[in-house]
Amino acid sequence: MLFSCSPSNRLDGYVYYRLNANPTTLDPALITDVSGASIAAKLFNGLVKLNDDLEIVPDIAEKWEVSKDGLRYRFYIKKGVSFINGREVKAQDFKYAFERVLNPKTKSPNTWVFDKVEGAKEFQKRITREVKGFKVIDGYTFEIKLKRPFSPFLSMLTMTPAYVIPKEDIDKGTGPFILKKWLHNRELILERNEKYLGGNVKVKGIVYKIIPEDLTAVTEFELGNLDVISLPASAYSKFKKDKHWSSRIISMKGLNTYYLGMNSSRPPFDNANLRKAVSYAIDRKKILETFYENRGRPAQGPVPDLLRKWKIRERGQGSRVNGQGENENLVINYDSLKAKEIIKREGMSGIKAKMYVTADQDVVDLAEIIQSYLLSAGIAVDIKQLEWSAYKDAINKGEADMFWLSWWADYPDAENFLFPLFHSSNFGSAGNRTRYANKEADFLIEQGQNALNEKDRNRFYRKAEEIIIKESPWVSFWHRTDFLVTQPWIRGYKVYPIYTMDKGMDVRIER
Repeated sequence: MLFSCSPSNRLDGYVYYRLNANPTTLDPALITDVSGASIAAKLFNGLVKLNDDLEIVPDIAEKWEVSKDGLRYRFYIKKGVSFINGREVKAQDFKYAFERVLNPKTKSPNTWVFDKVEGAKEFQKRITREVKGFKVIDGYTFEIKLKRPFSPFLSMLTMTPAYVIPKEDIDKGTGPFILKKWLHNRELILERNEKYLGGNVKVKGIVYKIIPEDLTAVTEFELGNLDVISLPASAYSKFKKDKHWSSRIISMKGLNTYYLGMNSSRPPFDNANLRKAVSYAIDRKKILETFYENRGRPAQGPVPDLLRKWKIRERGQGSRVNGQGENENLVINYDSLKAKEIIKREGMSGIKAKMYVTADQDVVDLAEIIQSYLLSAGIAVDIKQLEWSAYKDAINKGEADMFWLSWWADYPDAENFLFPLFHSSNFGSAGNRTRYANKEADFLIEQGQNALNEKDRNRFYRKAEEIIIKESPWVSFWHRTDFLVTQPWIRGYKVYPIYTMDKGMDVRIER
């Protein structure tokens, strides 16, 4: 068979990757999963993109201007950029693509990307036939007007929903690759777009093999059927100690935070002091060093170390939360005696809590370690395992007392870790699965969103994060570092902190 994964039948000049699940869709308006977004980044383009330093740089827009009041964004589109069907990209195409995301008929889960645009709500409610804030100035000039300043907006335009598509053929993008074949739950095949104007693609194409099981993926890699794999926890030590493979391991500090969430909307974890006791009760540093084999960096709070432009103060200065005063440590480190003291003081010794986790064995093992720490502190934890879809549904509905999860950056802004995860408007599937609510934190996050300069924005975000750390709806564990291993014939492969950054253009094959 032509597309067999055996080495003798590999497509010449194609690089072979692994996906652990079938992408739900490759429609930019509908994508919510990392697999779909990482593939779509190779098929489509937007007005702007991120460079290796997480700076916003031109993509299809050659330049842009932002008004002094932070409301108007005017983009000047490059001439000569064409869709795969041969038609040149014009300003009207961006207007169509963006309005399609907001159109109720599309049923996009990503309308939040454009909901700050003037007239977005009226268009969604079908009061108007077009979005007032999307304006075609001429064939190569497109303007967006916001209802109010929103500092992360330009970063959000690097995301999948902001990719341009042609109205006449929404499957055809402008990217360095073209989708050639998709055998659902088996493989996807991309071939090089020979007419791509964004640079030189060094491989003939990409084959994504869909392999759910980590052990199978590792075996396929060792047989030479895959060119690059992300090292699962079960294989990390093996490859690191192997002289043949250790030099082929590459790493990237991820923009993510792994955490133990607590349902703050009901007993027992509506008590902020009890939540803080949970943080004191768990030796996260030891777990990171032993169980997690140092495959990450300790987390001081929800915002990743690579995005935090401020230092978390060791002690509060003037504010009081839950009766705690100025001398309170903001960064909560392991202190089992303090955990027991708080639990005893709150009259909660011997309480019971349900912890929901996925059925992934590594997560189950970690949950049992956490369970042991909490039992020592006086909290009896019952672990409930669920498959992913049922798990996500349960925690979105607030069924769990505690749950293990992670959050990965969609765009490189601290706001992406503060607003969706802790603002009281986002309970459940929008991100705030702990159902945490604090009016002061809400206000500070909103002020940061609307700030016109970075200094003010960071000041508001710092204050918001410090309140969140004090009230502890999360136990922030670590920011994961990704480790991948490549075959000896692979050159130029790079790992990116945000999945939409990888256009697949750097990798090459040298046999």
